[in-house]
Amino acid sequence: MLVIVAYDVNTLDKPGRKRLRKIAQACKNYGKRVQLSVFECVVNKDQWVMLRAALLRIINKEEDSLRIYFLDEEAKAKIEHHGIAKPLDLEEPLLI
Repeated sequence: MLVIVAYDVNTLDKPGRKRLRKIAQACKNYGKRVQLSVFECVVNKDQWVMLRAALLRIINKEEDSLRIYFLDEEAKAKIEHHGIAKPLDLEEPLLI
């Protein structure tokens, strides 16, 4: 399934900046950064459970915001991208 993870973290203090790095790293483990605080993650059910649990452990619910969008095949086909950093197909093999 394709999951979009978007977050805003209060970075006015050192703990907030640490949370920001941890959230980004957790998302990098499962997906690709498409904006500064937005990741596209292709995960199976077990991976989703682990990613969600990690994110909920990291955020401060009093200071931060975490939004998660689940996209089905129909919604994925309607994604538009304009500008730099052309999107990768997360389900195709990556050739290096």
